Amino acid sequence: MNKCKQSHRYIFTMMVALSLAILVFHPSSAAAAPLQIPGVNLQIGDTADNPQNLSNTLQLIILLTVLSLAPAIMILMTSFIRIVVVLGFVRSSLATQQMPPNQVLIGLALFLTFFVMAPTLQQVNSQALQPYLKGDINQEVFLNRGMKPMREFMFKQVREKDLALFVKLSDLKRPKNFADIPNYVLIPAFVISELKTAFQIGFIIFVPFLVIDMVIASALMSMGMMMLPPMMISLPFKILLFVLVDGWNLVIQSLILSFR
Repeated sequence: MNKCKQSHRYIFTMMVALSLAILVFHPSSAAAAPLQIPGVNLQIGDTADNPQNLSNTLQLIILLTVLSLAPAIMILMTSFIRIVVVLGFVRSSLATQQMPPNQVLIGLALFLTFFVMAPTLQQVNSQALQPYLKGDINQEVFLNRGMKPMREFMFKQVREKDLALFVKLSDLKRPKNFADIPNYVLIPAFVISELKTAFQIGFIIFVPFLVIDMVIASALMSMGMMMLPPMMISLPFKILLFVLVDGWNLVIQSLILSFR
């Protein structure tokens, strides 16, 4: 019986060795061409004979640059700044540490930004993006048309005082109208205007919760509970008040209406 098993193992081993030998020494395997890995070459030096290659290369570089700056563009030219700062104030006023988590606040801020910016983005799509994709306009016209709705949105939200500050700091001549104000002046003015508005809303949110903290602290001191942290006692009352008044509904409604 043992001899039979040994013979079976010997036959199996020989078959495996023969199969490997066929795979290694088969002519088709020896003649197979090595795998060619395509390379990416971004040259801009030897393109005098073919300017189209230079144009395509520059377009690719510009596209990659724009994609890398897309998050900053979205933050600095949309309603995202005001929304995310106010939501951060809500969490800080409740003193709930990391509840809601950052991922939830950022996700909510993004969707609210898309909601607020929907009319503006629709104008960008219809006036700039779709004609550009159809080949009716070039890149320069696309950028000018795309920026027009965004500039209109920022001009509606920016404060004249902030706009005048950056016009003065840039040593520009007094602009006759909004069209004379360049983007590098408008965007930072819009950012600090949004921050001021967000801080004003945040102050209003903080006031009722600050009153709760003061009442709880006074009650604990009157009862002689000096070592008991007032924040720990006031937290359930803050959450209860926020739930009873439907706080998220009020905050989101106030945020959306502040852009209209």
